[in-house]
Amino acid sequence: MFKRIALFLATNLAVLILLGVVMSVLQNVFGIRLGNNGAILVMAAVFGFGGSLISLLMSKWIAKRTTGAYVIEQPRNADERWLVETVRRQAEAAGIGMPEVAIYQAPEINAFATGANRNDALVAVSTGLLGAMTKDEAEAVLAHEVSHVANGDMVTMALIQGVLNTFVLFAARIVGGWIDAMLNGGRESRGPGVFYFVVVMVLDVVFGILASMIAMAFSRYREFRADAGGARLAGREKMIAALKRLSLTYGESTLPNQVQAFGISGAVGHGLSKLLRSHPPLEERIQALIDAPQERSSGRTVVR
Repeated sequence: MFKRIALFLATNLAVLILLGVVMSVLQNVFGIRLGNNGAILVMAAVFGFGGSLISLLMSKWIAKRTTGAYVIEQPRNADERWLVETVRRQAEAAGIGMPEVAIYQAPEINAFATGANRNDALVAVSTGLLGAMTKDEAEAVLAHEVSHVANGDMVTMALIQGVLNTFVLFAARIVGGWIDAMLNGGRESRGPGVFYFVVVMVLDVVFGILASMIAMAFSRYREFRADAGGARLAGREKMIAALKRLSLTYGESTLPNQVQAFGISGAVGHGLSKLLRSHPPLEERIQALIDAPQERSSGRTVVR
């Protein structure tokens, strides 16, 4: 569990540090001064949003490559036919385009959804899920993932990450400039010194951890929303039963870091590590469904 969290953080921080180094080089090449806060903000936004939007646009391709997912184009058996038809029915009820449906090899009970467009997404389930869950439970998991797509969670996460990346890159350089100026006694200098780059790199890491906490807080919130959407599409009892079944392998995930936050089963955290967890505790998700008021269905279901 700790290794997965550490790797997740390391990946995000490595991206921020790399962007920071590139920004610092460009500052010197193009002569952008530390005092030019507007230029630094623009550059931070370009790099901050650029990285998250590129990741979003490549999310389906990356997910397929990293998981080795097999996309069902022509169902080969009854199980594959059931998967495709279930997702098709749920997508129509949720008012989105038909996602691609895929299966990937993994021992744990898991599934994920990703894609830059809610009308051209990918929903994938693990072989472990297909072997351990009943049809009703699997239907609820598919509904949970279709709800993620209908709610636009992938796009929202990318935008939030872009804002946070921008804040990290900008704030680290502004604070680094203040510290560098104080050490120089407020005197004008020709440009940032070596100490400035060291301070900025440290601040990139510190602010990056804080940004990850904010991103994970939203990730936990959207899990409750997707559970509620899954309950509306498949039925509350089916959704509760599916979450209970997840306890068999909960906290285990072989999903790559790029799509791990979009899996239905997330890492289990303790103490401060809870702040860096993408999923709420399983018992809280089940209780939220139990406590939710019953909704009467009238015609087409709209996932909110």
